[in-house]
Amino acid sequence: MVCGNCKTAMPEGSGPCSVCGAQTNASTCAGNGHIGYSDRIHDPAFTGYISKTNRWSAIFSMILAVAAVIGFYIYGEISSEMENPQALYIGFGIGGLFLIIALFQILGRKRSKTWDGVVVDKTIKKKSRHQSTGNDDYTIKYYTEYAVVIREDATGKKHRMIAEDDLTVFNYFQVGERVRRHAGLNSYEKYDKSKDSIIFCNACGTMCSIADDVCFRCKCPLLK
Repeated sequence: MVCGNCKTAMPEGSGPCSVCGAQTNASTCAGNGHIGYSDRIHDPAFTGYISKTNRWSAIFSMILAVAAVIGFYIYGEISSEMENPQALYIGFGIGGLFLIIALFQILGRKRSKTWDGVVVDKTIKKKSRHQSTGNDDYTIKYYTEYAVVIREDATGKKHRMIAEDDLTVFNYFQVGERVRRHAGLNSYEKYDKSKDSIIFCNACGTMCSIADDVCFRCKCPLLK
């Protein structure tokens, strides 16, 4: 981190500056921005956000599961192509799949870990995909894929943040920057925010002003 008074580089988490004696910490301001990983990540708002996300994942998957069972049952009753209980069994299978997907999402958040890394590459690729237009017809969609590649310090594993036709995140992260991925939220925090005018909420991903203290959408603290 950097001393906000004399700009001397210091070890992260150290006490007063060894040069000028100014009090500093991991969230010390340098210029108009902020350097260091924020202690705000321990705010109870983030725990509440993760719990709420898990709860809504479970509720939404149950709604989809019930809809699948009811839908296929009705289809089996009125269709000449498939009868019950065959249609009902398919409905139970698809409904169960929705529940399994939600379960893996919840377990993935619970098992995720916080780790540090560095941005090692940024790529731009022109791509295309088939997109259905209905009636067994399709069209070809052309798009640009913007990717930010981050290498995990401990394992060397590379992770990619991908966006289609959107440069916002691509421009926010620069090659060589240190980042931290937060457990449960599965979002990245930059170590050096001193040159930034915007900041992304690590809970809901909303883009906010660096001058704001909390996200205007989810009300979680901004990690700055």
